[in-house]
Amino acid sequence: MSIAKPPVEASTAIKRLETEYPDARIALSFSNPLELLVATILSAQCTDEMVNKVTSSLFAKYRATRDYASSSLEQFEQEVRSTGFYRNKAKHIIAAAKLIAANFGGNVPRTMAELTTLPGVARKTANIVLYNAYGVIEGIAVDTHVRRVSRRLGLTQQKDPDKIEKDLMGQIPRDRGGSFPYLLIEHGRTVCTARKPKCYVCPLNDICPSAFLV
Repeated sequence: MSIAKPPVEASTAIKRLETEYPDARIALSFSNPLELLVATILSAQCTDEMVNKVTSSLFAKYRATRDYASSSLEQFEQEVRSTGFYRNKAKHIIAAAKLIAANFGGNVPRTMAELTTLPGVARKTANIVLYNAYGVIEGIAVDTHVRRVSRRLGLTQQKDPDKIEKDLMGQIPRDRGGSFPYLLIEHGRTVCTARKPKCYVCPLNDICPSAFLV
């Protein structure tokens, strides 16, 4: 029989998840801020594995902002086709590269305000780039795993990513804001899955308000 529990304390969740997933980190492959920006845009509604497969050849061909900015849209669409929604992704990447070249000296910007002026870049993408490329924490990246797990833990009741981020930022220590999403992503992929969460092996099952234990 399940027993109603209060929301999980963020600090407790972090400590347990860090123990469970000591190597939690971004799964996208990249070697510089521009590659990370491109990979993150391509990752929308696509697996990291597929993105890494596509970018392994893409990054060998496109090495600088000017390479993307001067590329053929039709050809670029075909090169990223297997990531899904490829027309919009190709259009956004090329347009973003042109703006970066024109407004930021060819360098991916380092602030939330500047990054979110780029096509295809909302807060989630900007948070990912800022933390993983520059070590800057301005917020918390909210993807489908972060949304699902944080709601199950009672850390938020919101459904909108921006509102979820605001709730989490009020509970997560600032120095953990960059790494926290990857803990939830790992947990969401391996234990707290969408259809059949494995509550019986969850390190948070004794305190999670959504856990069902027989």
